[in-house]
Amino acid sequence: MSRIPLDGAPVAVIKIGGSILRRAKDYGRAAAFVRNRYRASPAERLVVVVSAQEGATDSLERTARKIARQAHPGVLDLLWCTGELRSVALLALHLQKLGISAAALNVHEAGLQVPDSECGVAGVRLNPRHLHAALARYPIAIVPGFLATNPAHAVVSLGRGGSDLTAVILAEGLDACRCELIKDVPGYFSSDPHRDPAARHLPNLTFEQALTLTDDGCDLVQRKAIEAAARCGLPLVVRSLDEGAPVSHITNAKIDVTWAETIPSAAAAT
Repeated sequence: MSRIPLDGAPVAVIKIGGSILRRAKDYGRAAAFVRNRYRASPAERLVVVVSAQEGATDSLERTARKIARQAHPGVLDLLWCTGELRSVALLALHLQKLGISAAALNVHEAGLQVPDSECGVAGVRLNPRHLHAALARYPIAIVPGFLATNPAHAVVSLGRGGSDLTAVILAEGLDACRCELIKDVPGYFSSDPHRDPAARHLPNLTFEQALTLTDDGCDLVQRKAIEAAARCGLPLVVRSLDEGAPVSHITNAKIDVTWAETIPSAAAAT
């Protein structure tokens, strides 16, 4: 995967998932978070990966199945991409409202490419040409998650949770200083904090531990994204939009897991 120089400017990748974007007003909240990050580190370039609004992908699939029960996969991918592109545009508009200029890129401009149908998501690579040009003009580039292109230049999806994988591939390809995955909870817990007020926060995990949690049914971060980050040794930060809430770090470090004190349900439900 090729890396690109950006005149020494550090790059951070921030992924904002669909669970954050539940209502129209949530795009404004996400934009405020990105604005605060930009103001805190103005020398840093930000690449923001966004998912479709929560429920949009399922709704689009239901629409397709009503029309054609055996919808062509390529047509489904093209339909699905409209959800992500809508999120890219809405976030860019909300940033503009806040006085922040950002590049809003489409799937082809984002540069993720699948070499051939046999490689699957393990073969996704980054062609950074358009992204590099955008970051040369703007401090922030917003890209759609979950999607790439194939050698025929058609849009292809990376599977459910694929925005996490998008962020990892971009972070590794751009040699990012950090990769943050924004969720509706501040990281990993001993149980579902939305249902269990006694759930305890896990501030540090190894990739192996995160994969074990995934196998046990905790799909907070897409398994393929964790595997990709582990292969290139890319540390991940899993957090919520709440700057005051704790975060979870996933790294290669062989550490003893320590459980934080129980976090109030108000913090977990950000």
